[in-house]
Amino acid sequence: MKTVLNVIWLVLSGFWLFLAYMVAGVLLCITIIGIPFGIAAFRIGIYALWPFGYTAVERRDAGAPSCVGNVLWLVLAGWWLALGHIATGIVLCVTIIGIPLGIANFKLIPVSLLPMGREIVRTDQAFASTSW
Repeated sequence: MKTVLNVIWLVLSGFWLFLAYMVAGVLLCITIIGIPFGIAAFRIGIYALWPFGYTAVERRDAGAPSCVGNVLWLVLAGWWLALGHIATGIVLCVTIIGIPLGIANFKLIPVSLLPMGREIVRTDQAFASTSW
């Protein structure tokens, strides 16, 4: 089922999100200061290309630089990316077929809002690594 949803996602919105994040990543990597943000944009772009079966988890070893980077990202790009995912998710949830795609868009909001200090992993790895 994940493969079917990923193919539908790829055709309807994933490819365009992927291209947008890749262009943003290339533009951000032009300056030395923007390289960490460009790498984050590349990570989000790959996640946006194939979101079903993957999830974002927080890295516990991420320190103060990722916090500062998240604040800068939030002010400069994160808020409008999150708003775009919210608007697209709401529009996709209007139809029954689009509900899983809308939920996938909502799943991208935390990563697009605060990407530093997060890692994209397979969902089975994320649940296996949590200690209860």
